This record gives sequence, structure tokens and C-alpha cells, in this order.
Amino acid sequence: MSVNPKSKLVKEVLDLKKVGQAPTRNGYGEGLVEAGRKDKNVVVLCADLTESTRSEAFAKEFPERFVQMGVAEQNMASVASGMAAVGKIPFISSYAMFSPGRNWEQIRTTICYNERHVIIGGAHAGVSVGPDGATHQAIEDIAITRVLPNMTVIVPCDAVEAKKATVASVGLKGAVYLRFAREKTPVFTTDKTPFKVGRAEILWDSSGSPSLRSGRSRLDVAVIACGPLVHNALLAAADLEKKGIKVRVINNHTIKPMDEKTILKAAKDAGALVTVEEHQINGGMGSAVAEIITRNYPVPIEFVGVKNRFGESGEPTELIEHFGMSSKHIIEAARRAIKRK
Repeated sequence: MSVNPKSKLVKEVLDLKKVGQAPTRNGYGEGLVEAGRKDKNVVVLCADLTESTRSEAFAKEFPERFVQMGVAEQNMASVASGMAAVGKIPFISSYAMFSPGRNWEQIRTTICYNERHVIIGGAHAGVSVGPDGATHQAIEDIAITRVLPNMTVIVPCDAVEAKKATVASVGLKGAVYLRFAREKTPVFTTDKTPFKVGRAEILWDSSGSPSLRSGRSRLDVAVIACGPLVHNALLAAADLEKKGIKVRVINNHTIKPMDEKTILKAAKDAGALVTVEEHQINGGMGSAVAEIITRNYPVPIEFVGVKNRFGESGEPTELIEHFGMSSKHIIEAARRAIKRK
């Protein structure tokens, strides 16, 4: 889906005073209820974080299909694997730091190795967890899940897309990791916005006319982002566009399996890429993009994300700025990538 950067809708989406905001975890909670209504085999397990993970709505509507596991993430993964073995479709909910963090081995061995269809809902991911600090800020979870065989990894960009991803995960095979944030972030997609697991979506494309910068290529740079930081990528694109730099923004919500066709086309059209994620740049979404690019069509890439350090306590917006993931830093990365062409 290509977006006209000058449309009224886009202007409203880019206005932080007008755009609606909600945590992506809210979409998970709404999606659980919808999935439960559609399929009686859907069950939800939670590790004593029912309100925080937004599993409470499902627990209220389907109490007979909800299991409170207590603070026992390892047991939760193994129990879910057993449920999946007899035909249930389990969702397991906790903070991402604990699931898939604390129970990674159980997810690997009892779920992925046995090819069980279990959906892992990891809430409070990224540094935007805020004051809870480094111990609760999962910034390694994409890396540890995408490496596992029989695992799909999805990072929704907003609450609407999170709901779609949650419902869609029921129809997938094998393990699925859904990554959610705690803080309210802009809701910039709608029920009509296209979403399909494994297919990236173009949310901004200014390649309709020759580049004002070069006069030749259709694009100067493509920004590939996932999660709530996709909105920061859109803000950066709007600023770059004003300066005559042609940009494409891709919502790369499915980290595994990644949409190689869309990624490679962006590399060929732009000749320079920027990846954006609220995660370590080592092993995350950007690394997965680099793996595709280096095998097929090498171009300069700049990585926006956490750079080999742990999180800190602070206000969410301050932390995004402090760790170099704001729109300002995306703009700087885009300029560096273009310069390296």
C-alpha cells in the first residue's frame, strides 16, 4: 500500500496532538477475545500478569478456558505444549523478559522442537517500558526467538495491527512470538489497512517523481522498521521529504518469515537502507534484513536501535531519545546511508 505523503489523513497521523494513542498490548487483549469467540480450542495461560498483559478480558469472558499459572513461566510453556498436543491452541502471556526470556529453553525444547502450535505473547518489550529499568526491558527477545526453527516472529506497529496479528496467529503453524509494548503509542493503521503475516507493507513512498536530490533515482533511501517505531520512521520520512530526499517507509512487522521480495525491491530502488527497531541492533530485525541483503543485493545499511548495552530507568520518550531511536536519529542514519552510496 503506497501512501500519498501530502494527503490529509497522513498529516493527521503525523500530528502527535491529533493521532490516537494506545499500547500495542491492548490489541493483544482484544485479539484474544476475538480469537476465543471464533475458535473454542483457544485457551490462554498467564504467569500472574493478567492485567498487565491484557489477558484479563479473555479470563472474564472465557473463565473455563483461562489458566492462571502463577510466577512459573517455564511450567507455563511446558503445560501449553501439552495442551497443543491434544488439540488446544494455547496463548501464553507474560512480560517478554520472562517469556520468551526466562523460559527460552522450554519454548525451544517442548514447543519448537516438538512442532507445537503455541502463541507466545511477550508484553513490555523494549526500553519504553520506562521506569521499570533494565531488568524488565526486553531488548534481546527478537534475536532469541527468530533463531529458533518452527518459530514465527511478529512485531505489530500499533494496537490495531496487534489485534490483527493476534487473531491471525491462530491459523498459523508451529510456535508464534508476538511482541508488544507497554507505553501508549500512536495508532496510525485502521481495520482496513492491509495486514498479512509474512508480507511487509509500504506505508510511505515518495518515489512517484524523480529525486530532487539526485535528479535520477526514484528513491534516495528506504527505511525498514518494526513495532511502534514505525511511526517515528514516518515522522522522519516527512522531514526528509521536505528537504527533497525521496523516502520509502516499510512496516516490516513479520521478522520471520521476512518478506524478502519487498526488502530486496527497496534495496534495488533506493540503493541505501535504514533499519529501525526498539531492540539490540545485534541479532534483531536489522540483522535479518542484512542477511537478506548481503546474500542478494548488497547496499549500504545503517542500523537504528540499542547499541550493545542494557536499558535504563526513565520516561519512555526520554529513553527512546537517549538510546538514539527518535525520528531525529532516523534522519541522521538516512543521511549517512545515502552518503555511503
